[in-house]
Amino acid sequence: MRRTKSVFIFLLAFLTFCTAAAAASNGWGIGFMVGNPTGLSFKAWTGKTKAFDVGAAWSFGDENKLQLHGDFLLHNFRVIKVESGQLPLYIGIGGRIKFENETRVGVRVPVGLCYLFKNHPIDIFFEVAPVIDLAPETALDINAALGIRYFFK
Repeated sequence: MRRTKSVFIFLLAFLTFCTAAAAASNGWGIGFMVGNPTGLSFKAWTGKTKAFDVGAAWSFGDENKLQLHGDFLLHNFRVIKVESGQLPLYIGIGGRIKFENETRVGVRVPVGLCYLFKNHPIDIFFEVAPVIDLAPETALDINAALGIRYFFK
């Protein structure tokens, strides 16, 4: 139990630092996502194509399980052109901690699309993120979510 608390405190401090550092240089957003997991979503842009995202959400199934994740994302704005706004494709790498009977810690590789409205500080996103859990044992999982965020500049 002590190890679980240490991992949780470290991950929470890391995610808070990443979000705070990114928010200082560009806009940041907060919203929600539905899918697996379902919960809150935060995103902070650190440049024209780079961002950090953080999720605090629940995985539903036999038991409700809290999941925290954080990712570094790279966006490509040239793949898909739209008439209004922007629709970048993104890929990233990050970590996940999932609180079950035995806390699971793993690596996420999110891939998604994010629609940025032209005249409104809102984005809508869809992502799929394969997860490789490394502890307490190696296992594969997948996250997928649809979400919306409001951005503060």
